[in-house]
Amino acid sequence: MARTAIHPGEHLAEQLKELDMSAAELGRQLKVPTNRITGILNGQRAITGDSALRFAHFFGTSAEFWLNLQKLYELRLAEAQAGAKIRRLPTLGARGRSDGRKTIVRAA
Repeated sequence: MARTAIHPGEHLAEQLKELDMSAAELGRQLKVPTNRITGILNGQRAITGDSALRFAHFFGTSAEFWLNLQKLYELRLAEAQAGAKIRRLPTLGARGRSDGRKTIVRAA
């Protein structure tokens, strides 16, 4: 069963709620347009390297934390959308596989 893809904006929204801070105020603090923050909060915009660095500085986390949230979201979306088709593609393996999967075999 595929895991639910949770956009990192949901995590950001939780952080802002705990601080009782608006998207506009966070944008002012980080010196970015409010629409960048609201786009992330609404799941319409990805967290970029620049945003990750700013969030890490402000919240006392790491940029990797924010980028990993984004990466995990994108991987889960891809798995939900194309995972089954991808698993049916051939794999690079040894000659004479017996597990039924398609195998790419190089000519000798």
